[in-house]
Amino acid sequence: MKFNIPMKRIRCGVMGLGLVFCAFTFAAAQQDNVNLNHDPQKNTEKLNPYGANVISPEVHDDHTITFRIKAPDVQKVALTDGPILLALKSKQPIPFVKGSDSTWTLTVGPVEPNIYVYRLLIDGVAVADPNNTFTGTSNQPGYSNVVVHDQKPAYYDAKNVPHGSITRHIYHSATLNGEREMFVYTPPGYDPKKKYPVLYLLGGSGELASGWMFDGRANFIADNLLSEGKIVPMIIAMPNNQVIHRSDPKHLDKTYKLFEAELRKEIVPYIDKAYSTIADRKGRAISGLSMGGRHTQAVGFNALDLFSSFGILSAGDLEPEKLNPTFFNDPKVKDKVDYLLVGLGSGELDFVGKRSEATHLALEKHGIKHEYYIGGDGAHDWGTWRMLLNDKLLPNLWKNNSGKTK
Repeated sequence: MKFNIPMKRIRCGVMGLGLVFCAFTFAAAQQDNVNLNHDPQKNTEKLNPYGANVISPEVHDDHTITFRIKAPDVQKVALTDGPILLALKSKQPIPFVKGSDSTWTLTVGPVEPNIYVYRLLIDGVAVADPNNTFTGTSNQPGYSNVVVHDQKPAYYDAKNVPHGSITRHIYHSATLNGEREMFVYTPPGYDPKKKYPVLYLLGGSGELASGWMFDGRANFIADNLLSEGKIVPMIIAMPNNQVIHRSDPKHLDKTYKLFEAELRKEIVPYIDKAYSTIADRKGRAISGLSMGGRHTQAVGFNALDLFSSFGILSAGDLEPEKLNPTFFNDPKVKDKVDYLLVGLGSGELDFVGKRSEATHLALEKHGIKHEYYIGGDGAHDWGTWRMLLNDKLLPNLWKNNSGKTK
């Protein structure tokens, strides 16, 4: 484990585990062990998590989950939040039952193996589970994760394969007048003498630059796909695409121009200087979830001089031709797009479905080759975005070898 802290950036590379933060987060979260196991909340030893007074959640091999909280003065407790309720096919919070020892308990399921976000609704206030060591980290109120395991590790778990490294960069942005952070994944065996394509991977509204690592498991997904020979070795840059307070009334009017400037003047030049990249449009892709998907479309489509591949995840626009007139009116646009994904979860058709479909239809109208995909069991959540990254985006980038390592 090695920390190098130069004046201009902070590096936290860890060979073998992927990154220092993942090592800390998941090691600290283990209830039965200290490894990056795929079943960390199985709890065969029946030990309370460190600092907790009950075991919660406890995940069973039959894919059921038991939640607990000891709260003698509370009147009502319920399970809430979209991902877990969707998996349980419930439109309303699910109430707990209070025991004689003041421990509130709820057993639900079975559900499909995955990682689900949830909160506890305690006397009407939604809070993170105080006994769960798997807590989400983002620019929004806290939440908890429950890892429902299968018999073997999932595609997003740490497996016994070669692992890449993640570096945290701190840089000064003249565009945004402050210090910014960006996380960068390099594949196992990264060689500065070779040239690598770069995927710029963006988060959604309320996310941090670290979201694609912690909740998205992007580094483990890339490691596993590389070990199976399913993707091209690539650099994945995960910048902070939050440039305006999300509650700013003029958020949409300001964010696109600011993020485009940040991308052009700060982020892309920084990566090309710090890493051995294929520093042209054929070697760059941009993708994002939700708001990051909007940034991919609104900003990325206007930057065909920088990017040739795009991933719009759980996003779109009802009037794409008005949003990107230059893109759609470019007579050579068909030849400039190498790969374009418009993807969303099967459970979010009523949420972003119309915007995604409108974007798909506009691309189809102009004869721009793209992949339009609706799948998975999730909605507007990390279950969908992990699936899209693994099943669609990463395996299809630079598939024609134009961006392969030389």
